[in-house]
Amino acid sequence: MGQTLYEELGGEAKLRQIIDAFIDRVFDDRMIGFFFRNADKNRIKEMEFQLTARFLGADVEYQGRPLDEVHAKHPIMGGQFARRLQILSETLEHYKVPKHIQDAWIKHTESLRPLITRDAGSDCDPLLAREKVKESRRLVEE
Repeated sequence: MGQTLYEELGGEAKLRQIIDAFIDRVFDDRMIGFFFRNADKNRIKEMEFQLTARFLGADVEYQGRPLDEVHAKHPIMGGQFARRLQILSETLEHYKVPKHIQDAWIKHTESLRPLITRDAGSDCDPLLAREKVKESRRLVEE
């Protein structure tokens, strides 16, 4: 039996290095970083590691809540999802992840889109985003 994508990538140490850099960039990003202003960065890194390691074939259990449940309270727009995907792609390129692993990882991430956002496109209208945030806050306060 051949190696898993996880093993081809370099295992835990390499994946954690990539995830750490990726999540640091996401937290620092002007377009999407604000979603994480109250988040525990180390927890996000660990959940991202578990989710990705599992997808890549590692014997690692994802211990987080379901993705749709976690993201439901956030008014994430298609453009914001696309921005995260761009950061991921750039990070994978930076770490010289083999092309077939990059392609599989990006495709898998795209498949999760319906669990993260209802916006199918890649638009990010700032006025609409502001209204969605207000509506989301209003619902939480009720």
